[in-house]
Amino acid sequence: MDIIAFDWTLYWFMFPVAICVATSAMLSGIGGAAIFAPIFMIIFPLLGPEYPFESIAAAIGVALLTEVFGFSSGFVGYYRKGLIDFRSAIPFIKVGVPIGIIGAILLGVLSEYEEVLRGSYALLMLILSYIIIKHHGPHDAGPKTKSEVDGSLRKTKFRVINAKDGTKYEFSIPVQGKKGGSATGLGAFLTGLLGVGIGEVVMPQLVKRNNVPIPVAAATSVFIVIVVVASASFTQISSLIAEGGMAAVPWNVVVYTIPAVIIGGQIGPRLQGKVSQRTMEKAIGYLFLVVGISMGWIAIRNSFF
Repeated sequence: MDIIAFDWTLYWFMFPVAICVATSAMLSGIGGAAIFAPIFMIIFPLLGPEYPFESIAAAIGVALLTEVFGFSSGFVGYYRKGLIDFRSAIPFIKVGVPIGIIGAILLGVLSEYEEVLRGSYALLMLILSYIIIKHHGPHDAGPKTKSEVDGSLRKTKFRVINAKDGTKYEFSIPVQGKKGGSATGLGAFLTGLLGVGIGEVVMPQLVKRNNVPIPVAAATSVFIVIVVVASASFTQISSLIAEGGMAAVPWNVVVYTIPAVIIGGQIGPRLQGKVSQRTMEKAIGYLFLVVGISMGWIAIRNSFF
């Protein structure tokens, strides 16, 4: 099919939907592809035979491509606010980029096993929903004694982020560690393979394990996600084009989602602090639960019925 043959009005409704998705992603620090991919894989087939994509690889590839633009827009917003901790992002990027590319390459190899991918995606969503819903922030930890605090201050190096609004954020320099590196690698691999994972493992590491203030953690997470997702997305889209030409990418969706997420990427940072971070996380967690159950049912139905 030639690109010109696309119905360019078919997915018009994705413009307002993508604005909402990108805004939510900016506020929660969770990758927008985690919401776009289920829309493409679950909702589109319910709309009619002309809406579904030709493959799961196309759905995940477009979801990641869209996320790159949305998070890039959010990056600009957070950068203007002076909230991004670039130095703390580097260790996560060093682990995430190469492993994310490996996951993207593997998606092309496994694309013919669609029900396995659907089942894997369902399991991932269920696991993430449990982690996000049950997550407890650093404020839930018990109070430290004075000796613990004094000892921590002697051993810990601090970083200072001076936001453009005059707010000063001082916190211990985030340490990824072996466990954190493994989590980052797993999240990056799943991002390349299934379109979701890196934002979901980076944000908890920054907030829960390292006590980074939420505005700085969200901004830094957005930057990390951009770099990792861009690497995986470029790999996936290149594979699609190499196999099926330019028409293998559903550009008639992209023309609506990309400008929409650029808008949403500007709205999200402006709302930072006005919407409870925990409320956003719980909403995303329950959404992932519904997605996991739905995707699992589809995989079972297609395999056994």
